[in-house]
Amino acid sequence: MAKINKLPVEISNLIAAGEVVERPASVVKELMENAVDAGADTITVEIQSGGIKFIRVTDNGCGIAREDVKTAFQSHATSKISSADDLNSIMTLGFRGEALPSIAAVSKVNLITRTETEEFGTSLNIEGGEITDIFDAGCAVGTTFIVREIFYNTPARMKFLKKDVSEGNFVAAVVEKIALANPNISIKFIRDGKNVFLTQGNGELRSVCYSAFGKDFCDGLIPVDSEINGIRVHGLVTPPYNSRGSRGMQYFFVNGRSIRNSTVTAAFEAAYKNTVMVGKFPGGVLFIEISPERVDVNVHPSKIEVRFSDEHALFDAIFHSVKSVLDNIDSFKQAQITPSKPVNTQVFQKKHSFNEPQSAEQTVIPQTVTPSFESNFTVYDSASNSNAYHTDENDNGLEIEFPVLKKAEPIELKTEEKSTDCVYNEDFKILGEAFKTYIFVEMSGSVFVIDKHAAHERINFNRLKETDHHTGSQILIEPVSVTLGKDEYTAVLENLDLVCKAGFDTEDFGNGSVIVRSCPSSLDSQEIAPLIGELAGYLLKNKKDIVNEKMDWIYHNVACRSAIKAGDKTSPAELYELVKTVLYDKNVRFCPHGRPVMIEITKNELEKQFGRIQ
Repeated sequence: MAKINKLPVEISNLIAAGEVVERPASVVKELMENAVDAGADTITVEIQSGGIKFIRVTDNGCGIAREDVKTAFQSHATSKISSADDLNSIMTLGFRGEALPSIAAVSKVNLITRTETEEFGTSLNIEGGEITDIFDAGCAVGTTFIVREIFYNTPARMKFLKKDVSEGNFVAAVVEKIALANPNISIKFIRDGKNVFLTQGNGELRSVCYSAFGKDFCDGLIPVDSEINGIRVHGLVTPPYNSRGSRGMQYFFVNGRSIRNSTVTAAFEAAYKNTVMVGKFPGGVLFIEISPERVDVNVHPSKIEVRFSDEHALFDAIFHSVKSVLDNIDSFKQAQITPSKPVNTQVFQKKHSFNEPQSAEQTVIPQTVTPSFESNFTVYDSASNSNAYHTDENDNGLEIEFPVLKKAEPIELKTEEKSTDCVYNEDFKILGEAFKTYIFVEMSGSVFVIDKHAAHERINFNRLKETDHHTGSQILIEPVSVTLGKDEYTAVLENLDLVCKAGFDTEDFGNGSVIVRSCPSSLDSQEIAPLIGELAGYLLKNKKDIVNEKMDWIYHNVACRSAIKAGDKTSPAELYELVKTVLYDKNVRFCPHGRPVMIEITKNELEKQFGRIQ
């Protein structure tokens, strides 16, 4: 065995530095966190060449006293803790005493600092961990760190750095995170001589989000603020319709520290379940304030990973805090209309095979132009005190009456033969239906477009979740037998209680088959066999899913199969009841898969398209 030697300090410092300093962004993170801990309310970060050649971080915090300047660069020297007990109540961002010596070990550092009680400041130069110069300096109260030529003495580490642009982007991300965590601090970021980021330090989180992410992201943000299980959760989250393609816009902070934690992420996304499309993710900036005794931040030198003593309490606090605000919003997606050109008459007529009238007698000039369903015209009689709608008599001499909407109620859609041009309500007007899929409604200075399948699917889903399976099921005249593969058959038998709870009275029929004697009342009997087959496959593949997730899967599929399909003919009575529920039930905003049920086209957007307004 080779002789065991104690490593020289300069080598051990380089090894330790590798845990803290991965790239220029790591340096900026550590120096900015020190500035926050020093009580600064103004921080300026400047980089050149992605931070590889030059980093300067300036703050107006408390500064470092002359007698402590040298000590600050010694390993495990810190002002944040003094005993082992302090580790149980850490509220500062730094505490390990590793940042400054690690940075100094792999770069050339110049420190300029002064405290309020000192007449002169102190300037210190250190290269590769060795102090080369220290002298008096005239400077303002606070601290400035200048870091040059990172990894100049460790070329192997230099090879792993990316291009300047990429490294600069990593730095920008760090600056944004610390700015989000500290809206009361004015933070400026200068990149290659250009001011690229500035926050006001006015304490407004929304203002910081606007500086970091722009107007589109910030306009729809929803405030969250509640305390559950002794854990306060507050911040801003995106509405469901503003979901993203990745988790890149999720920012979580525990006691002001940016963290990564699977429980936090899972709880946050669980609150959006059934409102965000598969493959999409919600965004937001969420702060978790918790007693320091209940969280361990001393997990890794980077301090981005933390552990919680009670993850169930944490999950519940985040989930219910976010879910409660999502349940109380009444929002829908606004259509984004792209600039368009006027219709080319020749192209339009050719495309739609329009024929010119042969004579003046054939030319019809309508007095009014009304979008049409298929036949008669229905109008609300505003002059009458009667709470009814009436229509011109049809071939059977019948009238259709619709009660004036007072409160949205669960609806049971039925097949009707009646048809109208335009249905009015005191609050809204149904203009018509396009492609037998989209319903157009005018209300409050906007046109709302409703996807009738998505809307009906959500209504069915909500009803299934709210209805007791005994009262919400129908007994089948002829029970349905379903033959399954052996593994799927076993999976269903292992989950019979769950299947019955979902409204399917199901029994073992032997030899790989089950028999279904009742099903949810909204489901057609012809849909039972294929749905049970799909359910068996799902149960086999997702054995580890919790019961609630399995139940939701069943409700999703029942709701989808029993909903009006795109392209189906829908009567005016059906349309009216569907529109009424969508407009007045805030729980019908997204289908169970997360697609929007309704979008809004404002009058202003339309007038812009036609050049009426600029």
